[in-house]
Amino acid sequence: MLFQFTAPPLPHYIICGEDTYQEGHQHPNRFNIGVFDLILVTRGVLYLEESGAPYRVSAGCYLILRPDAAHRTFLPCQEETHFYWLHFQTLGQWIEAEEITPFALSQSEQPYVHIENFTFYIPKYGQLSSGEQAELFIEQLQLLEQSLSSAARWKQQQVLQELLLLLQAEEQGIQKRQNPHYVIAERTANYLRKHYNEPMSYGRLSDAMHFHQNYLSICMKKTFGCTPLEFLTRHRIEQAKQMLIHTNDPIGHIAEEAGFGSFPYFIRCFSRYTGLKPKSFRQKYRSP
Repeated sequence: MLFQFTAPPLPHYIICGEDTYQEGHQHPNRFNIGVFDLILVTRGVLYLEESGAPYRVSAGCYLILRPDAAHRTFLPCQEETHFYWLHFQTLGQWIEAEEITPFALSQSEQPYVHIENFTFYIPKYGQLSSGEQAELFIEQLQLLEQSLSSAARWKQQQVLQELLLLLQAEEQGIQKRQNPHYVIAERTANYLRKHYNEPMSYGRLSDAMHFHQNYLSICMKKTFGCTPLEFLTRHRIEQAKQMLIHTNDPIGHIAEEAGFGSFPYFIRCFSRYTGLKPKSFRQKYRSP
């Protein structure tokens, strides 16, 4: 099971701590606590259940509990158990999914501020190959709690992102082994962004990626919800929007710089994706 987060905004740190339970003790039962609860066990085992699903969280393993679900202990600790806990939340969208799902590419309504939404995935439960690094991050967060400065609060947010990146790296390692579609789609998207203003065809893309065009399309649709050339067209439109606003270049020159080989085709694509012709778009967002 995975948590899919859409950013911006990124998840934000709230508070963390650590506990040691003796044999027979148990984690409190709670419901709808309003924050994600990340638990990292370093010694012993916690026996937790969320919405009927049991998790045996042993040393080196972690579990992220939902902010809107019930969780309880289904078995007391059988030995001395030490664990770190960390609360975080997000103001952005998130879902719990069984696999990586396509997401809609952003179409900014504020062209002066081009913000591209992206998603990232954090496994709900797993064993860390780099558990010591995760512990160091949480210990750093604890040390920062001792300072009341705004710089410390800012640093805590940065450390949380490093910790989430570590968990994501674990997931990416799993995806490389279990879901090559995701990896290939990301590589293809990066290639298209880098070469967006050059002539592009499925033949060239296949040669660059070393995969058949049909397979590349399957990978992109599963990850981004569109074909490679649809992805490329949307990216080219975003580049054209920025040039229309920030330069005085002729529209024909912008079409060429954005990678559109045909001026009429550029007009058709731009109108379809923005609802405006390029000249009208420029007039709307430029001062006389």
